[in-house]
Amino acid sequence: MSEKMPSFSIKHWSEDDRPREKLLNKGKDALSDAELVAILIGSGSRNESAVDLCKRILASTNNNLSSLGKLSIKQLMDFKGIGEAKAITIVAAMELGRRRRGEEALQLHKIDSSQSVFELMQPIIGELPHEEFWIVYLNNSNKVILKSQLSKGGITGTLVDVRLVMKTAIEVGATGLILAHNHPSGTLKPSEADKQITKKLKTASESLDIKVLDHLIVTEKAYFSFADEGLL
Repeated sequence: MSEKMPSFSIKHWSEDDRPREKLLNKGKDALSDAELVAILIGSGSRNESAVDLCKRILASTNNNLSSLGKLSIKQLMDFKGIGEAKAITIVAAMELGRRRRGEEALQLHKIDSSQSVFELMQPIIGELPHEEFWIVYLNNSNKVILKSQLSKGGITGTLVDVRLVMKTAIEVGATGLILAHNHPSGTLKPSEADKQITKKLKTASESLDIKVLDHLIVTEKAYFSFADEGLL
C-alpha cells in the first residue's frame, strides 16, 4: 500500500512558515510578495507549497507585481496548482491594488507638477494594450474635479470632440485642463497628431478663459510632458 502524500495546505506547515500567522504576529511588511499571494490562494498542489507555487508564478514575471497584474485568468491557470477560483482571486486582488493607487493619487495629490499628473493617470492608462485619451478637469486651486475618457483606440484629430470637452469644462466649473493619453508601444515621442490635438484644444479653451496646462504621454514607467518640454 502506497504511503499517503503529505499535505501542502497552509494549516499543515510549521508555524514559522505560515504566512497568515506571520502576518498576524509580525505585520504585513514582514511578508514577501510570494507569501502575500500565498495567503490569497490558500494552498498549493500535492507536491508544492502555496509559497513555492507563488514564487514560481512571480519568477515568470521577473518578480514584478505590475507584470503579475497583467496576467489573465487563463495564463494563471497554466500553472499547475492554480485553478479558476485561485486565478480569479489573484486577478481580483491585483485589480484592487491598481484601483487603490488611482484613488490615492486622486485624494492625496494636488496637481502641481507633471509628476503628479503621471501618478494620477498611470494606474488608469499606463499599462493598457490600446490607446486611450483622457481629459483631467481642474478647479482654480489645481485640484481634480473630474477625469474623463474622451476616446479609445488610435489617436486622431477626428476622435477629439472639442465641443464635448468645453461643455464638460463649463458644467463642472473647470478653469484648467490637462490632456493625457498612453502609448502602449512605450515610445515617449509625441506624434504630429498629438501636437495637433493639443493645439486644437488649447485654441478652443482660450476663448472660454480655460487653460490647457499640460499634455502627458504616459507609458508603464515614464511620461512625456508637453509643458516641461516647452511645447505648449
